[in-house]
Amino acid sequence: MSVFEAELKNGRFVISECPRCQKTIWPPSEFCTHCFGNTVWRTISEPGTLVEYSSKDGKTFCIAEFEDSIRVMGSLDAKTPSVGQKVKISSCGFDKSPQFTFRPE
Repeated sequence: MSVFEAELKNGRFVISECPRCQKTIWPPSEFCTHCFGNTVWRTISEPGTLVEYSSKDGKTFCIAEFEDSIRVMGSLDAKTPSVGQKVKISSCGFDKSPQFTFRPE
């Protein structure tokens, strides 16, 4: 199990970053995709921005962007979503795949 998956299982959304290149590595990896050095792990900066959303059967799903480059999909707890609004992670986890729930800031 990767560090990313283990942290999600503990309710923390972390990303990898290369201390040598100063680049965020997404999708997360233990090695830099630019210089192949080891990465360090840190918590994502919030809030994110709602990029897209769709509703069906009373549920709303969305894509949220964090740190101007990291996009993740999840469910959205908002009565009237609006593209561009700020969102925070209300929960995250991992059960065969990453799972995120967002709420308006």
